[in-house]
Amino acid sequence: MHVSQTFAVVAVVLAACPVNAADCPNIVWIIVDDMSANFSCYGEKTIRTPHVDQLATEGAQFNKAFVTAPVCSPCRSALITGCYQTTIGAHHHRSGRGELKINLPGDVVPAPVLFRKAGYYTCIGGFGATGEKLGKTDYNFEWPRDMYDSNDWAGRKPDQPFFMQVQLHGGKHRGQGPNKNWQTRVLKELGSNTKTDDVKLPPYYPRDPVILQDWADYLDCCRYTDKEVGDIIARLAKEKLLDKTLVFFMTDHGISHARGKQFLYDEGTHVPFVVRGPGIPKGAVRNDLIEHIDLTATSLALAGIEPPKWMQGRNVFAKDYYAKRDAVFAARDRCDETMEHLRSVRTERFKYIRNYMNERPHLQPCRYKDDKAIVQKLRELHTAKKLDELTEKLLFADKRPAEELYDLSVDPFEVNNLATDPNHKATLDVMKKQLAEWEERTDDKGRKPEPIAIYDSDMKVYLGGGKKANDELKRNIELNKKWASEGK
Repeated sequence: MHVSQTFAVVAVVLAACPVNAADCPNIVWIIVDDMSANFSCYGEKTIRTPHVDQLATEGAQFNKAFVTAPVCSPCRSALITGCYQTTIGAHHHRSGRGELKINLPGDVVPAPVLFRKAGYYTCIGGFGATGEKLGKTDYNFEWPRDMYDSNDWAGRKPDQPFFMQVQLHGGKHRGQGPNKNWQTRVLKELGSNTKTDDVKLPPYYPRDPVILQDWADYLDCCRYTDKEVGDIIARLAKEKLLDKTLVFFMTDHGISHARGKQFLYDEGTHVPFVVRGPGIPKGAVRNDLIEHIDLTATSLALAGIEPPKWMQGRNVFAKDYYAKRDAVFAARDRCDETMEHLRSVRTERFKYIRNYMNERPHLQPCRYKDDKAIVQKLRELHTAKKLDELTEKLLFADKRPAEELYDLSVDPFEVNNLATDPNHKATLDVMKKQLAEWEERTDDKGRKPEPIAIYDSDMKVYLGGGKKANDELKRNIELNKKWASEGK
């Protein structure tokens, strides 16, 4: 469907949906952990995902959706506010969990507060949400617990519209490495396991049995997620809610791997984004750039609620959306105990990455990452000098380039850095300026190092909580402090 037709259809829905009216659409967000766009409708050939495919066929599929943070808590903090995590000070992963807290700036409030004010029943459920327990929140700031009514829409008043987040475990089902229990469960519930011989890897990962099995287990996570999506749609249909419900499907970042989760390559930032429901044109395919924080503004707008002026996300169905998103931005900061400062800007064709701590290696020590079987295997192969030149350069160089520039039209895996190529100097200069202006315009809090007092406050949580302190974690904390003191 033509873009102008898309806008026209959505405009009719908005005009017919007064706030607080019983005929306002329900809003359902399906948010999946640790998963890239490995679904059939996005071109994945190894597996089939019929339910997500059907969602796309009956709605709109966005092919170029990107998160603003490639790790759970900053991404979710940004999503629930519709603001860049760097603007609201929630950019460090699992921050504000200790004695020193983070509060949202100015008038910023989480989206459920706005939905409740408009008369919506707000709920967050899904994986792990049993009894009165809520689904995954993982916000890095203080938030009012009463902004959620429950973990399921069943408790709402008759005809009350609801805003529901369904949190799915996604890629986390496979655990930290090849998982026999997961493989057995997949075989029982889905009838088959993905074969390692069928797995296709990015060119920088070796076809080692451990890495192949992990990727096969991951693809089975995608298949299982697809089944869960089908179950959600079936429930909505059974309860005669589907025709008046806008269903959004996306993930919170890409696959958890050595160049995926926590990093700014497309492997870590590119996500699926599909929406189905009243007023959404069937079979629409959008190839323009969108950011995951746009989901928040779009949901509010489709519910007839004016997105507040402080919200940085934009309604993707607004007539002027294209003028607002000619590029998308992403940031990675401290993850767990590991200090980092990465920024990127991506246009239709190019990606520019600024490595502010380039004196550190790509795979610098991190207890969470180093506990993964795939990272352990990569380190083992590196020590044994069994990795090829490309993998060594990308994953195990002593330090990284300060700048990276990729032409995505010919280099989708981002392996050929053009930052020092004189033929691309003009592009490099433009994108450097674009990123710098974004950092200034959005008041990027990451421009200043995290105070050691706040770092220590959060690290006490990692080391405490009644669990035996981890020697590896202690070593990593001290190493990060040492490197920081040396200006690395």
